[in-house]
Amino acid sequence: MSYIDIVPIGEIEDSLLLYLQQSIFQTFKIQARIRNRRFDLSSVYDPIRDQYNSTGLLLQLINDVSPETAKILGVTELDLFIPIFTFLFGEAQLNGIGALVSTHRLHNQFYGIPENKELLRIRLLKEGIHELGHTFGLIHCFTLGCVMKSSTYVEEIDQKSIDFCRVCEQEILRFRTGKKYDDMNFQAPL
Repeated sequence: MSYIDIVPIGEIEDSLLLYLQQSIFQTFKIQARIRNRRFDLSSVYDPIRDQYNSTGLLLQLINDVSPETAKILGVTELDLFIPIFTFLFGEAQLNGIGALVSTHRLHNQFYGIPENKELLRIRLLKEGIHELGHTFGLIHCFTLGCVMKSSTYVEEIDQKSIDFCRVCEQEILRFRTGKKYDDMNFQAPL
């Protein structure tokens, strides 16, 4: 059996991890499980930026995964960056095994407004599905509302749904079934 592993990096509420576990299974139809690992955060910390290098953390995440792991999603509270961006909500390997998402900038409190735990859960789920979508080969989508639409600001996360558009959904289905796109008799919307 193959699994999508959900790996907390640092302190993440159990309720958030369990919510992700159930929701990811519903979305991808692949069993999800929570796995704990150790990380060397000092090696990815940038004291000048007071942030953590996302790519370095992602490389640690995908190192030494179990044979039954189909995909792996790291979940952290750390503030992530890559050198060309001020911050990231997450990062993933296109057509790879690993994805990473941060809750740091998903909290309302980061923006000086009252915390909303339900909104945090939904934002985390959208970003988790989005980053895992990249591991299944999906690129950013231009369809309004599609979870694969790029999000530069948290307001853009709030505007999209937790669902894939028809085209992205077909790509996920194609990956799960191993069928070629042409074999699925799929017709794109006009």
